[in-house]
Amino acid sequence: MIRLLLSFLIFLGLVIQPPARAMAAPPTPAPLNGQWKGPLKLLGGEISIIITIVPLTNGAYYAALDAPQQRISRMPVEVELKGDNLTLTIEQAGSSFVGKVLDEGTTLSGTWKQPGLTAPMVLTRAAASTQAITKFKATPPYRESDVTFTNPVTKNRLGGTLTIPAGEGPFAGVVLLSDSGPQTRDVDVNGYRMFGQLADYLTRHGIAVLRFDDRGVGKSTGSYSSATTADFVTDAQAAMTFLRAEKLVAAHRVGLLGHGEGANVALLAAAMPGRAPAFVVSLAGYGQLGNEVLRRQQGEIMRLIGADPSQVKAAQDVYQRTVDVIRQTPDNTVARSKVASLLLGANMGIDAPMARARAVQLTSPWSRYFFDFDPQAKLPGVQCAVLLLNGTSDLQVSARRNMMPLYKALRHAKRTAADYKLDGINHLFQPAPAQWPMINGVQQAVFSPEGLKIIHSWVAQETRPPGDPLPVTVKRPATQRKATRTPSISKTRN
Repeated sequence: MIRLLLSFLIFLGLVIQPPARAMAAPPTPAPLNGQWKGPLKLLGGEISIIITIVPLTNGAYYAALDAPQQRISRMPVEVELKGDNLTLTIEQAGSSFVGKVLDEGTTLSGTWKQPGLTAPMVLTRAAASTQAITKFKATPPYRESDVTFTNPVTKNRLGGTLTIPAGEGPFAGVVLLSDSGPQTRDVDVNGYRMFGQLADYLTRHGIAVLRFDDRGVGKSTGSYSSATTADFVTDAQAAMTFLRAEKLVAAHRVGLLGHGEGANVALLAAAMPGRAPAFVVSLAGYGQLGNEVLRRQQGEIMRLIGADPSQVKAAQDVYQRTVDVIRQTPDNTVARSKVASLLLGANMGIDAPMARARAVQLTSPWSRYFFDFDPQAKLPGVQCAVLLLNGTSDLQVSARRNMMPLYKALRHAKRTAADYKLDGINHLFQPAPAQWPMINGVQQAVFSPEGLKIIHSWVAQETRPPGDPLPVTVKRPATQRKATRTPSISKTRN
């Protein structure tokens, strides 16, 4: 995944179908396609809000909110566009923006509402960031090519990028799997290309990398919104099959690296009968029941934006009642009617069309699956070594509540597992902004340098050919620690 809270995707109704009138526009660039930035005035100051809106191939929208000063990233946003009237709903934060699209889409002007605050807001289209893109588009010291492969189960085509180290090979390889929400192959967040940076680092250090667009995004076909976590396993398997067939890649040394929901996809794939991956790297994978993950995320975000305990409790009560209704009502038509009525009666500040749209999302295949998803259920079947990596500043996936349950379950099942916490690292594996490097005079977000080193060293150790010496950058004791101890990264180094 969930994708900035990546996990509470469906309760937020991340993607909705716009009205036919909006979709009937001529084949020109969508007016809502890009990033809009603006200040939100709070008591004692103001914070910067960034809204990213991306049109999908099926005519729907993917949208997300970032608030860098509060370290909020990729929080799902529901979009409703009627003519030039725009409503953005951030259910996870109990917030909304209602306004108009002005100046040919360059300005969004309206009112922001959240618990205890109603304020005017103007968001202005931001110029695309080129610094981070330039960094990775320069001619690299490795081979890079655009590729496509087919999922034999769904028949959809997936487009991606394959990077192979310089040299004769064969090389170890890894497939990257994204978090919740439809992502492009680079997982671009405000110019921070998470998977682009991962692929660049790992390939420079001798590991072939395949990253690909999610279903219905970029050059990939298929429908993202109708798929479940389990369905994405077939995409991961198709990607592994493709990478194993590459002549410069050692087929028996190909693994999976997943972020958020993608980490759980990787673990599910590792537990499937047949040819398992050589290894799994879990970046902020979920360790709790899906329903509990979403409920806790909602509470954390609402508290962060200043909601009082009674407001948090009320929102979580509505959430749990909604989930209970869906679980008890298998017929989607009936369930949607009940959910829409519940949301309207809960005084959540939404109108009937919005309630109906959200009810559709809450009863989607993804949400029905994820509400009851148990990340630990299949772990005894995992057939490879697993690296678990989490950040201590991750608001979406708490390391204590998610990484430790996974680690203990793997160890209980006598599976090889290593776990690390990275101090001060958020869900996107970024350090605090003060630690970002200057690129072209501007600070640019980067993937945690410590995290990159750990991932590479661990993968190199797990995939080294028989008889090869252990890589000098790997310390044996760091990957075989007791389940009762999970020190921060600063404590694992000599």
